[in-house]
Amino acid sequence: MGRAAELVGVTPAFLRSLGTARLIEPQRSEGGHRRYSRYQLRLASRARELVDQGTPLEAACRIIILEDQLAEALRINTELQRSRAEQGTGTPRPTE
Repeated sequence: MGRAAELVGVTPAFLRSLGTARLIEPQRSEGGHRRYSRYQLRLASRARELVDQGTPLEAACRIIILEDQLAEALRINTELQRSRAEQGTGTPRPTE
């Protein structure tokens, strides 16, 4: 946890607070140590940016979740548009 906090530029307590807020849930090693993925560290870094700008932690976590959901929706939309273009149709087909 200490190394992860150092990489993000926060305290271990800040990382624990992100876990309490349910933004990130680190895996645990056999020894019980928290292990963070690169994705989780990116989320923690974004949370730090928002908190540094004066956003309350709970609101920052909600913003990050919504940003993540929007990015996923945009990715799916792009994928569907590409698939339709490859099929040679720009409009959805009616369902029966």
